[in-house]
Amino acid sequence: MTQQLAREAVAALYQSLERRGLIVGSAGNVSLRHPEGMVITPSGGSPDMVAPGDMVAMTLDGAVSGDFTPSSEWPMHAAIYQAYPDAGCIVHTHADACTALACLNQELPPFHYMVLDFGGPVRCAPYVTFGTPELAELAVTALDGRSGCLLANHGMIVFAPDPKAALSRAILLETLCRQYLMAKAAGEPRLLDKAELAAAKERFRTYGPRPKG
Repeated sequence: MTQQLAREAVAALYQSLERRGLIVGSAGNVSLRHPEGMVITPSGGSPDMVAPGDMVAMTLDGAVSGDFTPSSEWPMHAAIYQAYPDAGCIVHTHADACTALACLNQELPPFHYMVLDFGGPVRCAPYVTFGTPELAELAVTALDGRSGCLLANHGMIVFAPDPKAALSRAILLETLCRQYLMAKAAGEPRLLDKAELAAAKERFRTYGPRPKG
């Protein structure tokens, strides 16, 4: 993928997240892995005010190409790409339900089998100041064996191989957090045990469209 195509893909994903209400104003950022590092949304930008040319190309150690300043959360994106080779695209938002649960400093437990899409219960990384190397380190730790995590008193972050999958995963995490909070408001959700999760994981092996043989 050329750098220009990467810029277009990041801008399109950023705008798609806004249309779905997962990003409001500048509260969120998106990046895409690139052979030279990554392309990421600009600092202080908002989906309705940026164009592909505003996206920032940079190396994973912080060297920036062009005149725009990268998102303040670029260290977290870079650290995730460095730690997880299967991360091709990253979405970070302050979506309502994810942020509400993160402000309780609680993980998303296995109340529903779809937590398996993230590798299991979605952990909540401890709070530290946004945009810091410390937050990047805590996010990488919370993502061990996972493809998404909550960030205490902050929001959420997910990664996937490509923008389409990253969008789907961000929507799913927000949906699950909302459903969990609704269930908690009505009572105490029943959690799935290890055997039930293992059975669901096995079912996922044959889930989805398959070519006819």
